[in-house]
Order: sequence, then C-alpha cells, then structure tokens
Amino acid sequence: MEIKKIHHIAIICSNYEKSKDFYVNKLGLEILAEVYRKERDSYKLDLALNGEYIIELFSFPNPPIRPSRPEARGLRHLAFMVENVEKVKSELESKGIVSEPIRIDEFTGKKFTFFEDPDGLPLEIYEG
Repeated sequence: MEIKKIHHIAIICSNYEKSKDFYVNKLGLEILAEVYRKERDSYKLDLALNGEYIIELFSFPNPPIRPSRPEARGLRHLAFMVENVEKVKSELESKGIVSEPIRIDEFTGKKFTFFEDPDGLPLEIYEG
C-alpha cells in the first residue's frame, strides 16, 4: 500500500452560505467547483489552498450535531500552516473571528492557536 498524501477533508455545515463565506471570504480559500445536488437538497463546494484541493464542503438538510471540541472522539481539528501566527491571528480577529491565546508547542517550540468555523469545528493555525 502506498498512501501519497491527504486528498481532501470533507466538512458538513449547518448553514451553507455562512460557511461558504467563512472559508472563501474570511480564510481566503479558492473555489474549484460548486454544485447543487437537487435530489439530496445539498450543495458541494470544492475548495483549494494555493491551488491544491483540500476541503469538500457539504450542506445537508438538518445534519445531526457532532461534538467538536479538540478532546472529543473523532476528528480532533484541522490545522493550517502559517508563517506568522501573530499576524494571522490579528487578521482573523479583524474579520470578527475569535481565537484562543497563542500557545507554544512543548515539543517543537512552534507557536499555534485555535479558532472555530461557523459550526464550532476547531481549526488551528500553526507556525511552520
């Protein structure tokens, strides 16, 4: 078996327009494709970062709530690498996105912090 890389991460949102605005206009991801699947009453939005496909954003009618804090079972969080955590944290906050205080990874010495998407999914910016 040869796994080359992560192809994409699928996220189901509760409010499609709000999540689309968050990922595209606030985080700056690029839209690769957007389709409405009438038979499922569902949107599917393919998003890229620096030209690389990374997120598949779905909407479904009345999706069940899932625990999303970093310590909940399942997907812990989605992390984005940035050059300067302080700068990105400030940019997020200027767009109304609240983040936790910056911490230092005890093993790598790198700075990081968490914030949330519109559905409370934990997202991280990590200095790389």
